[in-house]
Amino acid sequence: MNVGKYRHLIWDWNGTLLDDAWLCREIMNGQLSQRGLPLLSAERYEAVFDFPVEGYYRKVGFDWRNETFEQAGTEFIVEYEKRKKECRLQPGAGELLNQIKKAGRSQAVLSAYSHKTLEDFLGHFGVREHFRSVAGSRDHYAEGKVAHGLKMLEELHVSPEETLLIGDTTHDAEVAEAMGVGCVLIPCGHNSRERLSRCGVEVVAGLGDLRFG
Repeated sequence: MNVGKYRHLIWDWNGTLLDDAWLCREIMNGQLSQRGLPLLSAERYEAVFDFPVEGYYRKVGFDWRNETFEQAGTEFIVEYEKRKKECRLQPGAGELLNQIKKAGRSQAVLSAYSHKTLEDFLGHFGVREHFRSVAGSRDHYAEGKVAHGLKMLEELHVSPEETLLIGDTTHDAEVAEAMGVGCVLIPCGHNSRERLSRCGVEVVAGLGDLRFG
């Protein structure tokens, strides 16, 4: 896909630039096992993971009569933070970010991941310098990204018509629509190609299919 017409690119982080779906599934399966609930295969995980994540927790069997979403969500994020450095960037991500920079496009990250830890993690991988702006969640319950995205456009003074959001979930398509920006989805993370194909936006096989000329 040639996306050369876009001057500003907004990246999702988890699952799009960061290969972490496998870790999220492992941690969730640990939580499910502790509660005597059925474990998730990779296919089932990609079929049910969604935003807001509270609904996803209920879908896989959590019962808020026994505990709160806040308790379960905190349990997940504590384990994720312990293990997150086991993850790597998606294949070719670093090279692609460099290519886009050389092509004169500006870039940003819009994520449901906690803002402070997102900034730290981008630094860990040595890619923070590529992004004009970084916007993450101010809590760890991943409630959504639309408000942060609209604020980002306003602060960066970029035109929605010249902006492309690149993500890996159906929620990214919803965010892009709410922001009035273009969208391309990649089935390399938390949702299946089948689900992404129903969003009405371009779906490509991987990062290597994005061209800027």
